[in-house]
Amino acid sequence: MILIKDGYLLDPESGYEGEADILIQGETIKRIFFGGGVEPSMLMVEDLEILDAQGQCVAPGLVDVHVHFREPGFEYKEDISSGAKAAAKGGYTTVVLMANTKPLVDNPETLEYVNAKAKETDIHVRTCAAVSKGFEGKEFTDYEKLLSLGAVGFTDDGMPLMDENFLYQAMEKIAKLQVPISLHEENPRLISENGINAGKAAAYFQIKGSPKEAEISMVKRDVELAKKTGAVLNVQHISCKETVEIIRQAKEQGYDNIHAEATPHHFTLNEEAVIEWAAMAKMNPPLREEEDRKAIIEGLKDGTIEIIATDHAPHSKEEKEREITKAPSGILGLETALALGLGELVEKNGMSLLDLIERMSYFPAKMYGLEAGYVKEGGPADLVIFDPNELWRVEKFLSKSQNSPFLGKMMLGKVKTTICKGKIIYQDKEE
Repeated sequence: MILIKDGYLLDPESGYEGEADILIQGETIKRIFFGGGVEPSMLMVEDLEILDAQGQCVAPGLVDVHVHFREPGFEYKEDISSGAKAAAKGGYTTVVLMANTKPLVDNPETLEYVNAKAKETDIHVRTCAAVSKGFEGKEFTDYEKLLSLGAVGFTDDGMPLMDENFLYQAMEKIAKLQVPISLHEENPRLISENGINAGKAAAYFQIKGSPKEAEISMVKRDVELAKKTGAVLNVQHISCKETVEIIRQAKEQGYDNIHAEATPHHFTLNEEAVIEWAAMAKMNPPLREEEDRKAIIEGLKDGTIEIIATDHAPHSKEEKEREITKAPSGILGLETALALGLGELVEKNGMSLLDLIERMSYFPAKMYGLEAGYVKEGGPADLVIFDPNELWRVEKFLSKSQNSPFLGKMMLGKVKTTICKGKIIYQDKEE
């Protein structure tokens, strides 16, 4: 058994925050001693491991519903094992994989392969399956079959679904299954070179880049389709102020089936970062203007954007060193997300700790119907313990890849311990 002693508990489900001691038995939380102060000798437990969490926060294990672990097909970038280790270091105990592997997760065989590899890790690794066969937007996958085999939702992430009629029918089918459809919202017909904002950044590299309208037009269309079908829509990695407002209006109209996620890089950086770091800060959708970054922060603060998801996208050093128009888009996210949230949202912009944890655990878990994102007796012993005030430098990632503009940067807030299924799966050993 494990006793977490003298920690500051943050539970987004109940809204409780305050001192608490937590007793873990097996894979579940046996007791929560609100107010703390329990004496270990009073518990009459042999072989009790005590974790001193004084001065630290204890929260539900983080939940990331948008990650790329690259297996099968691109294991040189990342595999399910290395991705899970990176997640644990970042405080994540549950992740949801995207389907753009090779082969795609558009068939039972690949899904079963991914699920088998997932079981070998220390965290909860779940996966989406494809909306369309071959990501071609022409033929539906077998939604019921894939769901029965363990898929938790559907996405053609990386390939926008351009056929409106096809997407409408897909939403109708997926709505009946009551799982999310997560959409990558960029119209390729409007984009000259993806990954770089059509503005100051594109002008610097003497290209046309990717305009906001590529995202705005798709989000407008798909929000209307979600209103008509009742599908649980997740607008992925939102990047501009206009799409934040589209989501806000839909929520104000009472459409609680419409959700949006924001990445740490989109609420931390703007297009200036691409000028500074070139391909290391290239991603789809691209980093946009400062007013867009601020709008995303406001959307996160007021609950318009309910989910923080990393879009963890590993690439090799050689790939990222290509010239900017040929380098792949995407950066790492799992090992820096909590610190970026603490530094940018809490410290600089006044978001509460509880709201941050809610958007990084409870809300994403709730959208996918996962048993995660909360702390209560009898609940899963999936927890993160972190010091919100510790300064540290990003030296090296556990991920196989190292593609991040945050490498070498100072961060505020550090994960100290990650517990999943009642076992300590990561501890910060630095003095």
